[in-house]
Amino acid sequence: MSEASSATSRARFITFEGGEGVGKSTQVKRLLQHLQQNGIDAVRTREPGGTAKAEAIRSFILQGRSESWGAGAEAVLFASARLDHVRQLIAPNLAAGTWVLCDRFHDSTRAYQGLTGGVDERLIGELETLALDGHVPDLTIVLDMDPEIAFRRVEQRQLADGLKVTGDRFEKEELDWHRTLRDGFLAIANANPERCVVLDADRDEDELERVIWATVSARFPEAVAGAEA
Repeated sequence: MSEASSATSRARFITFEGGEGVGKSTQVKRLLQHLQQNGIDAVRTREPGGTAKAEAIRSFILQGRSESWGAGAEAVLFASARLDHVRQLIAPNLAAGTWVLCDRFHDSTRAYQGLTGGVDERLIGELETLALDGHVPDLTIVLDMDPEIAFRRVEQRQLADGLKVTGDRFEKEELDWHRTLRDGFLAIANANPERCVVLDADRDEDELERVIWATVSARFPEAVAGAEA
């Protein structure tokens, strides 16, 4: 296989990050459709989650059952879920040539438990090294939005669906906490400009979808062009 063919066929690992209610899940689904329509094999997943064991940990954390243990214990739980996720889903798919799109990944642990929760950066780094096993994302799309606007959108969607306005372990935190979280994600993106792209999420979903597809196409032109050829 030529070097050009190898570059075209290599699977990419793309993660989506950002605060609560910025539209990550919606845009992951839309990007998956774009890739598949262009002949690129891709799967979508989420964190915490993606595998049976990781989903069990997700449920435990988001129900607030780990809150009293503190941010350090939660960081360990997230790392345990991530390790299983990487070994059972992410790594095998990438090795098979399938692109992986993940709704949250290691940057969320750095933002939530590290920068916001106060967990020592060295511990975060050691857990990250263990869990990632070398599988650093090729591209991280950080969706940025004022938390007040994001939560207003979440409430509107819940009311439109006839649901009770509520929140999980993290959504119920005070607005100032979410502003600090937002600053954390922006700091991570600023420290990793080669991997992270910050996009304004306070726009129409269709417009944001077009911007994301343009971003992915520009970052991996050989892969997208090879699939479309």
